[in-house]
Amino acid sequence: MPFINSKVSVKLSEKQKETMKARLGEAICAIPGKSESWLMVGFEDEYTLYFKGNQDGPTAFVEVKIYGKASAGDYDRLTGILSQIFKEEAGISPDRLYVTYQEIANWGWNGSNF
Repeated sequence: MPFINSKVSVKLSEKQKETMKARLGEAICAIPGKSESWLMVGFEDEYTLYFKGNQDGPTAFVEVKIYGKASAGDYDRLTGILSQIFKEEAGISPDRLYVTYQEIANWGWNGSNF
C-alpha cells in the first residue's frame, strides 16, 4: 500500500507521467515487500515551489507513504532511485529535490483497514 505523490515546478506531459509512473512502480521495490501492484502515484505539476528562497530551476517535493516500516538503508536506496528518475524524466536536479517518508500504521482500503 505505498503512495508516491510529487509536486513539481515543471509541466509534465502525459507521456512523461506514464513513463515516470512505470519507473516509480519499479522503484518502490527498493522497499522489501512493496510492489507496483499496490502502488498509487500522484503528480501535481506546474506547482509553485521556492527552494532556498528562489525559483532558479526545476524543483520537486516527493512524498512516499508506506503501510508498515522500512529501514534507513531502504529509504536511502529509494531516494537515490527517485533522484535519478526525476532528473532523467523531468530535468530536476537531485540538489533541488526533497523526498520525505511516512510510515503508516493504519491503512484503509475497500471499506476496511489492513
